[in-house]
Amino acid sequence: MRKYEGLFILNTAGREEGLKETIDRLSTEITKLGAKIETVQRMEKKAFARVADKRSKEGYYVNFILEAEPATAAKLSHHFDLDEDVFRLLITTQAPAPAATKAA
Repeated sequence: MRKYEGLFILNTAGREEGLKETIDRLSTEITKLGAKIETVQRMEKKAFARVADKRSKEGYYVNFILEAEPATAAKLSHHFDLDEDVFRLLITTQAPAPAATKAA
């Protein structure tokens, strides 16, 4: 199992009241696909630097730290491509913590 970081940008256009339910649903789906969630970091709503769609000028950022097999990480990407609540998704591997060095 590897550690991954999944940065979700949620589509909040006109639907900010159901944000907690959306995050809970995403967590459930991530777990069903075989990943183990370690942390959910709710960030804030941010305006996009470049507006790709006139209807979506900002998004709510949520960062999931999770453990999964490489095949599961690929499944997550494909699964959430079709989700209308997810505007963008970026899944990256988390770098291992640096080993402590001994002083000479």
